[in-house]
Amino acid sequence: MSMGTPSAGRAGASPLGLDFPQSLAVYDDYAAAQKAVDFLSDNKFPVEQCMIVGTDLKRIERITGRLTTGRVALGGLLSGVWLGVFVGVVLSLFSDGSSFLATVLATMLFGAAFGVIWALVGYAMTRGQRDFSSVTAVVATKYEVLVEHKSLGAARELLAQLPGALPNPFD
Repeated sequence: MSMGTPSAGRAGASPLGLDFPQSLAVYDDYAAAQKAVDFLSDNKFPVEQCMIVGTDLKRIERITGRLTTGRVALGGLLSGVWLGVFVGVVLSLFSDGSSFLATVLATMLFGAAFGVIWALVGYAMTRGQRDFSSVTAVVATKYEVLVEHKSLGAARELLAQLPGALPNPFD
């Protein structure tokens, strides 16, 4: 087994990797970083040597509502019904076909009961430590455009021509 140079056998390399990436520009939003790379592409720059990297990650949690026993039970019921319908349809595919409706209804009822019980047990185990529902996301606050070191100068020259571009701090 031979060990080649990092750029040897580029096809086997990670599609997310660049050879000695250098920072070209940092933007406050993804749209601006995308616009810069699109501008480079429009000007025939080899954009396969570019990468947009989201940095300064933050976890954001948006509270969507208060959890109550009734709301938890309803959520479990609905989830259980959907699971029961799915299982019933799958089981009906392997049966003689005469009991399709009975199979789906039975699995739907079992799924509903299971969903309610499972949700209520899980909620009771939190002992009131988390009485709210939420959605979370990890977002970047900065977007850095990286480019391979061998093309950094050409990329900076092109990007300086972008309408509304900031003055190049590296000149």
